[in-house]
Amino acid sequence: MNEIWAGIQEAFWLIIILDSDLIEITVRSLKVSFTALVVASALALPFGTWLAIRRFRYRRVTIAALNALMGLPPVVVGLIVYLLLSRSGPFGVLGLLFTPTAMIVAQVIIITPLIASITHQAMRELWSEYHDLLISLNTSKRQRVAALIWDGRRTLMTAALAGFGRAIGEVGAIMIVGGNIDHATRVLTTAIALETGKGDFALALGLGFVLIALTLVVNLAIHALSRTEREGTW
Repeated sequence: MNEIWAGIQEAFWLIIILDSDLIEITVRSLKVSFTALVVASALALPFGTWLAIRRFRYRRVTIAALNALMGLPPVVVGLIVYLLLSRSGPFGVLGLLFTPTAMIVAQVIIITPLIASITHQAMRELWSEYHDLLISLNTSKRQRVAALIWDGRRTLMTAALAGFGRAIGEVGAIMIVGGNIDHATRVLTTAIALETGKGDFALALGLGFVLIALTLVVNLAIHALSRTEREGTW
């Protein structure tokens, strides 16, 4: 018990003094996850909105597939990306394996279905309200998508934050494609796993506290945006 308490105290001390390793790993985690969020949002927000307003033959199948991809195991995503980026894979010539770019690719694949699904659900309700108005104005499909995205921006921000929360807490896929290389691809989750295995509980706990703090900030932001959205509808 004394050893655990000592580890917690040392972990807080590492945070207070802004330990260089802790800061480096945290900054890298934020860069990777934020970049993945920007790319995934650029793909998922328009697609989810388009899916809400467009009617086509295999729409139900597409929605079902999108919802199913939300539960895609991250380790499987990591394996697929690894095979694609390995030397014998189709994109091996790019030399992206065991780099932050490979980690970003894996995170984009993981969080894009989540953001797109939340966007579709939100925009479907918004489209039912704006349908007659936008049709009567003879707007194009691109204008309809843009109008819905703008009006539902708070809800879409919530979707993006949910994706960021999942991305920054991911470990399986980025361990496979990133390799957990020191000063190169080591991020919060992979570093916690490594330091725990080494028995360095102080650094592992320090990184864990930072990850918990980031997760709390994201969840508080989601709660605040959701509350603002509800208040704005009254």
